[in-house]
Amino acid sequence: MKVTFERVIPNEKSSFRTIHNNSPISEFKWEYHYHPEIELVCVLSGSGTRHVGYHKSNYTNGDLVLIGSNIPHSGFGLNSIDPHEEIVLQFKQEILQFPEQEVEARSIKDLLELSKYGIKFHRKIKKAMIPKLRLMLESEGYKRYLLLLEILFELSQSKDYELLNNEIMPYTIISKNKTRLENIFTFVEHNYDKEINIEDVAKLANLTLPAFCNFFKKATQITFTEFVNRYRINKACLLMAQDKSISECSYNCGFNNVTYFNRMFKKYTEKTPSEFMKNFSHNKVNVNLKVEEPKIKIGF
Repeated sequence: MKVTFERVIPNEKSSFRTIHNNSPISEFKWEYHYHPEIELVCVLSGSGTRHVGYHKSNYTNGDLVLIGSNIPHSGFGLNSIDPHEEIVLQFKQEILQFPEQEVEARSIKDLLELSKYGIKFHRKIKKAMIPKLRLMLESEGYKRYLLLLEILFELSQSKDYELLNNEIMPYTIISKNKTRLENIFTFVEHNYDKEINIEDVAKLANLTLPAFCNFFKKATQITFTEFVNRYRINKACLLMAQDKSISECSYNCGFNNVTYFNRMFKKYTEKTPSEFMKNFSHNKVNVNLKVEEPKIKIGF
């Protein structure tokens, strides 16, 4: 799992970038990255993983998320299956300069301020935005810019959303510790299905055990054990979506005890594995991996 800086180049004759991803997911790298541009991601349909800042969860039946400037995030094709289609807008806040007396624009400024936490809009809003986003793909010049303003204004009027993080992740934490975090994330990615010794990971990071624990908590806002458990439960959710049994999911994700797996699954998803499988079969599930105390939605 790499953490990279992405250079965003606006479309020709435009002040911002519009992307239409409609190719097989194998053609893209859905890696963890950041950029100064604010990003609006609309997954038109399907399921996958949203990873924004400290927050990581699964989505089904599409998604609509606004991500603030320099907030690390993964591509929304992560852990999805074909067909995957999404429309993405990437723009710098500087292109949205309004006069101070422009009262109508204040709500957009407030929206962009909230975007630093990651904003997930509910399905009714996503459905309403899709025609405008599709029209964006066909428009040029000033019409595209006016559409961007219209979309942002409509989103700013909505109360049908939730913040994905309870605090802002400084991108400097990622950029300054890029190599060390990459090594840790990659180690977990390759070994989550086996027993992980935290002392081995501390050595990998070239830190003493106490120093490693302090570093990881400061960088991610959660303990390393919490990170591993969340990663494993997230993988288990994906396996369950493929009709694997509860015991298969437990052992294939590094849990040696099904009872403990059930307890951790309930803690992070607020559902039992059986409830999750039943709800998923009816396309009702939308799992957020949550911390028990305090009640916040953050995690890798």
